[in-house]
Amino acid sequence: MKILVTGGAGFIGSHTVVSLEEAGYEAVILDDFSNSDKSVIGGLQKILNKTVPSYAIDCRNYAEVRKVFREENIEGVIHFAASKAVGESMEQPLLYYQNNLGSLMTIIDVMLAEGISNLIFSSSCTVYGEVDELPVTENAPVKPAASVYGNTKQIGEEIIRDTTAAQPIKAISLRYFNPVGAHPSGLIGELPIGKPNNLVPFVTQTAIGKRAKVTVFGNDYPTPDGTCIRDYIHVMDLAEAHVAALKYLAKQSEDKFYDVFNIGTGNGNSVLELIHSFEKVSRKPLTFETGPRREGDITAVWADASKANKELGWKAKRTLDEALEDAWRWEQQLV
Repeated sequence: MKILVTGGAGFIGSHTVVSLEEAGYEAVILDDFSNSDKSVIGGLQKILNKTVPSYAIDCRNYAEVRKVFREENIEGVIHFAASKAVGESMEQPLLYYQNNLGSLMTIIDVMLAEGISNLIFSSSCTVYGEVDELPVTENAPVKPAASVYGNTKQIGEEIIRDTTAAQPIKAISLRYFNPVGAHPSGLIGELPIGKPNNLVPFVTQTAIGKRAKVTVFGNDYPTPDGTCIRDYIHVMDLAEAHVAALKYLAKQSEDKFYDVFNIGTGNGNSVLELIHSFEKVSRKPLTFETGPRREGDITAVWADASKANKELGWKAKRTLDEALEDAWRWEQQLV
């Protein structure tokens, strides 16, 4: 089965390509390389000992995307391609709406035109906003998003839900919590363009000497140590969830289907806990300071992933320490 992985050269996309290939699927990468690097393709080739077809195309280009579907005989899509920085989304909302929603609608248009029904959508726990109860289940209310990025994920889910109600498409939205880590080979990992927006690459870049210090955004949150709490999931666990979701879709006999699943560890760790965990596994003391809260950040969120455990037969297996060891190995080989 050939699976188109949009944003397949990105952090989560590239690791999912590995999991797909290892599970017997054939992956085809579509990425405009606006927020990824072509060196990732070489890393994948070394891990898999084969060349994965790759197309440098903007997902919003209907004609080019449809051409790839036809040339590669695509049978399913995992849609990652999107702008993803919370802070940037607050500064450039139109960019985020145009890119994130335009790409999704184009992909669905092409799927319908080509009669392809299997879609996995890269969603986010940001759809929950500030939650009332923890851990958060899929039945938690979807509240007004705290960021434009989060809102694009909410609207993306609505687009898929409404389309699957009317058209012959089977889809699953995976609501990720916070992916961290790297492939254990050290050949692919998180590779931010310019200044990192995510915590772990900022931590590893500080430890290696690329950054002077880590800024902890706010220490006055109502949490045990005053810093935000997140559910940090190893990117390889997350990648394997996509394979489980594809297999689950294949079992659905009806031609219209939609469901959502939380993909997380079920554990919450604070920013300071992550920093101290990294210091332990790397044996590198970190320089960090407290800065003001960052617009769009919520206080605490971690997953109740029991639905994915039960229905998808998937469970996160790797620890935060393992994820940070892998992220540090990746950072060290970039020097």
